[in-house]
Amino acid sequence: MAPVEQLSGIICFVEAGTLLSFTAAADKLGMTKSAVGKSVARLEERLGVKLLHRSTRKLTLTPDGEAYLASCRHALEEIGSAESALAAKSQQLAGRLRIDAPAAWGRQILLPVLAKIVKYHPGLTLSLSLTDRIIDPVEEGVDLAIRFGETKNTTGLITRKLTEQRALIVASPGYLKSRGSPETVEALQEHDCIVGFRRDIPNAWRVRASDGLMQRVTPPATHEIGDGAAIVDAAVAGLGLAQMPSSLVADHIAAGRLVSVLDAFTGAKVEISALWASTKQLLPRVRHVVEILVDEGRRGNLGE
Repeated sequence: MAPVEQLSGIICFVEAGTLLSFTAAADKLGMTKSAVGKSVARLEERLGVKLLHRSTRKLTLTPDGEAYLASCRHALEEIGSAESALAAKSQQLAGRLRIDAPAAWGRQILLPVLAKIVKYHPGLTLSLSLTDRIIDPVEEGVDLAIRFGETKNTTGLITRKLTEQRALIVASPGYLKSRGSPETVEALQEHDCIVGFRRDIPNAWRVRASDGLMQRVTPPATHEIGDGAAIVDAAVAGLGLAQMPSSLVADHIAAGRLVSVLDAFTGAKVEISALWASTKQLLPRVRHVVEILVDEGRRGNLGE
């Protein structure tokens, strides 16, 4: 059997197995019901297994059919992705790109990068949600989610590291003048701390232990704030110590509005990653943006 005929049989089977109807598959493929049925029958004969149970009322997949359908779908998606990637090289990107990112970092660091991309590809439109809560990209229909640190529960998701940056503990000069600067990690317990939180649970901070390994500590949750930019503003206002990515506090440190403390115990590298659904074909526009973000991260434009 010619390779083209083999591929035709696989496509007919995938549509019939997905829709559980030769008639519906024929309508979708622009073929006759008889042609679809015969194509699937030839495929079964070539494989030597039954893929579909046929009755006068409906089709059902056999156990072999269910396993083969999953493999065929994956293979066809890979072919589609390869074609889309090649086509993307010869045409302008277009369509809506849905991205979710941490609020402060998204506004300050990500948005300028996305703005350049959209200006270069006028047909590309954005749906950008900026929030510090963790969402499920699959449930909320997001093409790309940006995450800081370890990504828990990534079942069904593909992760791509974009860059990493240091997590610094900072405070205003006024706060440090009135309360003193902590000299040890244990001394954090004697200070006012500004922490982020999710689902009413304060976030832990990352510090370096005496053996050089990174560990998590729970500082006093004097002030709980669910927005990264507001945490930085609160630290500048002198409300206490805060741990934030270096990209969000570098300008304040340079201007003298914030001072980093416990430098011997901080500097933990925090990964910034892009995540997308493994079951969803990576669209050319999404693939293109991911590659640009990886390149920007390599250049140091997404954080230190």
